[in-house]
Amino acid sequence: MRFAVSEAVFAQGARVGVVTTEAFGGGSGVLDYRAPEGGCGTGDFVEVPLGPRRVLGVVWGPGDGGFDEAKLRVVGRVLDAPPMRAELRAFLARAAEYTLTPLPAMLRLATRAPGLGDPPATRRVYRPGDGVPDRMTDARARVLAVLRDHGGAAMTLAELSVQAAVTSAVVKGLVTSGALVEGDAPRDVPYPALDPARPGVELAGDQIAAAAALVAGVASGGYGATLLKGVTGSGKTEVYLEAVARTLRAGRQALVMLPEIALTAEFLTRVEARFGAFPAEWHSGVTVTERRRLWRMVAEGRAQMVVGARSALFLPFRDLGLIVVDEEHDSSYKQEEGVLYNARDMAVLRASGAGCAVVLASATPSLESWANAAAGKYARLDLGSRFGVAELPAMQAIDMRAERLANDRWISPSLAAQVEARVAAGEQALLFLNRRGYAPVTLCRACGAQVGCDHCDARMVEHRFLKRLVCHQCGATKPIPQACPACKVEGRMAPVGPGVERLAEEVAARFGGARVAVLSSDLFGSARALKDQIAVIAEGGADIIIGTQIVAKGHNFPHLTLVGVIDADLGLQGSDLRAAERTFQLMRQVAGRAGRGARKGLALLQTHQPEHPVIRAILGGDEEAFWAAEAAERRAAGVPPYGRMAGIILSGPDVAQVFDLGAELARRDGPLRQIGAQVFGPAPAPIARVRGRHRVRLLVRADKGVPLQAALSAWVAQVRVPGAVRLAIDIDPQSFL
Repeated sequence: MRFAVSEAVFAQGARVGVVTTEAFGGGSGVLDYRAPEGGCGTGDFVEVPLGPRRVLGVVWGPGDGGFDEAKLRVVGRVLDAPPMRAELRAFLARAAEYTLTPLPAMLRLATRAPGLGDPPATRRVYRPGDGVPDRMTDARARVLAVLRDHGGAAMTLAELSVQAAVTSAVVKGLVTSGALVEGDAPRDVPYPALDPARPGVELAGDQIAAAAALVAGVASGGYGATLLKGVTGSGKTEVYLEAVARTLRAGRQALVMLPEIALTAEFLTRVEARFGAFPAEWHSGVTVTERRRLWRMVAEGRAQMVVGARSALFLPFRDLGLIVVDEEHDSSYKQEEGVLYNARDMAVLRASGAGCAVVLASATPSLESWANAAAGKYARLDLGSRFGVAELPAMQAIDMRAERLANDRWISPSLAAQVEARVAAGEQALLFLNRRGYAPVTLCRACGAQVGCDHCDARMVEHRFLKRLVCHQCGATKPIPQACPACKVEGRMAPVGPGVERLAEEVAARFGGARVAVLSSDLFGSARALKDQIAVIAEGGADIIIGTQIVAKGHNFPHLTLVGVIDADLGLQGSDLRAAERTFQLMRQVAGRAGRGARKGLALLQTHQPEHPVIRAILGGDEEAFWAAEAAERRAAGVPPYGRMAGIILSGPDVAQVFDLGAELARRDGPLRQIGAQVFGPAPAPIARVRGRHRVRLLVRADKGVPLQAALSAWVAQVRVPGAVRLAIDIDPQSFL
């Protein structure tokens, strides 16, 4: 199958520019080739020779003519895949320019589907035949009835067996008798059609006005960014699904991004209830075969709606009409390895190029989005009350200075009494602690040594469920030692501090008859297992839930009426400029899990600093006052969103070599001084060694509006980076580790 190309077509032998998925030298990332027999077009996916290998690439346009024509190699073949549209190519180029990422690395993000050039895959399917079974049984009758109910449509062996509740042998027997016909059908089939005409949930009050505004934005057919700010449980999802419906009615495609795979199960169910079918899914839990199917169907316009993680932003939509970034404040939208980018910001960038609407939804928006709305760059819609009869939970502090606890206990008597009352009433309680594992530190009580990772400058975390110590930086593990690795004394190793596993141990001892569920990403072997556990909890299958930040991300537990935060002070430590913002967001989000049903909720924050301004802001509920105060501090300091920042991360096996490169960069800061920027460092990163590589950081701060990327490019171009050293530039850094 050859897909139509509406852009420039190059005849056989013409010079063409190709961007490959493999970096080669410097420059623009575009390499010159000769067009193959039959020619090729701009946007075509091609296979080209690069050194001794054959690699994937995209025809970017005409060649630039800077390479000896006699030495040009010929494009190997044009792949049987929909060409990359000009809109996506422009987005990749703009994203590469903004993040200072080589274009080939950016192209890899847009080609994460295996077998793009393979012939269409097939699967075995079964249809009604003309034969009659020699003997009709109940099982055989059920199989034939299922096919009749589906209008005689072809079905796979697995689908038929499950829906008819029979073994595969029953289906095979019907094939032998001629009652069924076995054959091959394309595996990459379109997704079921979503019906935007189906009625949604009945909206009320400010939901109606917000939905109307979003629908009008989509109907305009152009770019527009909107911050949808609504308290937890206010119906933000149902509101923006109205915008999705309007997008589908216009024949365009919609993308909804979620920060956590575990959120997809409940969301998909809501989409199916609204539109009568499930949307396409794109995230790390999707099979390789399904990823290939989705990529092709999106490119051909045969997937109307995609629900996915941040990488879904790089899919080849044929006509993108709406992007929704749900929980837009969530830090997991920032990619911290490989290509460094913030999917929230890139969503706005792609929407502007695609000429579509983008909605940033959150109960606790990022200060960047809040400031953009305040400056008039984004429209802002507010949902101030919960949907239906649900009310916002009351919030109170428990002053831990006045509570009496044993040294190895973390649940205060005040919180324990509330948990007992909720369990006795048949309700659910959530205990929140943002620490995975059993204990964050393993200490020798003989010499004071702490067990660290052999490859990183990080403490190893005890995971008692695994019976291992785990490094949360590189993933290395080792057995829990019986003797101290430093002084060799046996029997003196002790866990220090709580993680969710240790908290579960305390809960089991304190609330003996309660059913306990622990939600932490490292305790589940697959995304499916985590989704299943969340569904069990939502149906009332646990009395006490213990969880890390994964429980704060949009889950709806209707029986949950109490949230207890074990250590509300945890995020206030350190020098991160976003510490106050993140603590405020996390506490408000986790508190919002309580009281989402008919019964009123209560959130209790255990703290040693009840007078801290952030704790007082969380309890007071005046979110606008908090954002205004936080904005004033950032503006005075000239830091984001009222200034620009870039992080430079140098790493290598030789610490002296890494520091020498950092010092040379600091000395040769002329291109940065020309735009008024300042360089801080070099200094060891807070975690100074990861996976055996020593890490050094520099920080660049500049005024808003200056050409920072151009200055950074000129700055780093002055130095030669040794082969063993890696240099990464992080525009708008979120983490400073």
